[in-house]
Amino acid sequence: MSDANKNVVRRLFDEVWTKGNLPVADQLFAHIYTHHDSSTPDFGRGPESEKLRATLYRTAFPDLRLTIEDLIAEGETVMARWSCRGTHKGDLSGIAPTGKPFTISGISIARFASGKMVEGWVNWDGLGLMQQLGVVPELAKAKVAVAATR
Repeated sequence: MSDANKNVVRRLFDEVWTKGNLPVADQLFAHIYTHHDSSTPDFGRGPESEKLRATLYRTAFPDLRLTIEDLIAEGETVMARWSCRGTHKGDLSGIAPTGKPFTISGISIARFASGKMVEGWVNWDGLGLMQQLGVVPELAKAKVAVAATR
């Protein structure tokens, strides 16, 4: 099952997130799917929740591209280390488009049952994204600015 589960994760990254083919989520996620990601709003359960997440980010970053850097499977669990890039061209939860590009990385862990994802954990560089968009100052630059005022 490990190879089949890895293929499900590949399809998620390629078809749903990179290409925006949202109906594919119905094939990849169980109706009980639960998502754990403190950097993203809670959109509920099941395939519809993943469609809403993908829509949120693909609206803000229409050229969004995810690349799997490592993919490891053990039993019914798959871990993906990934990178992501895009350009901020749409609203992101109230953050107006900046036109700025970004590149971040993250890790996703998916638990499977009967060939579908039933639970997922995601940890990604949300702070790095906000800094690259210019929404949050970079710590080093902020320290220099504070020191200059003294």
